[in-house]
Amino acid sequence: MVDFLLPLIAAIICGALSAMGVGGGTLLIIYMSFAASFSQTEAQGYNLLYFLAVALFSLIFHAKNKLIDFKSALIIILAGLPAAALGSMLALKIDPHLLRKLFGGLLLYVGLSVLFDKKTKEDG
Repeated sequence: MVDFLLPLIAAIICGALSAMGVGGGTLLIIYMSFAASFSQTEAQGYNLLYFLAVALFSLIFHAKNKLIDFKSALIIILAGLPAAALGSMLALKIDPHLLRKLFGGLLLYVGLSVLFDKKTKEDG
């Protein structure tokens, strides 16, 4: 019973953070990679399933509130599907250790760019 408690708590926290726009999916990958000892590829795969579930609920709520421009969404979907397929095939070909370092570099870059972005500081 205890074996599933920590992952459940992590999923709930990441889901709540995602709902607030904090980046819970990214935190979920970090949790799975370090605390749960998933490989980078496995963590990204589970994160994709997590994202699809969250996206489905988001779509339902946003559509109900008439907040979706379906014409723009269709264009984004048609461009995103082949890009996602290509990215996943590429991720499978990259060495997992390199993939982990690239992901860490991306997180560092995004974090620093948000931290030092003058527009963000002025808006806040």
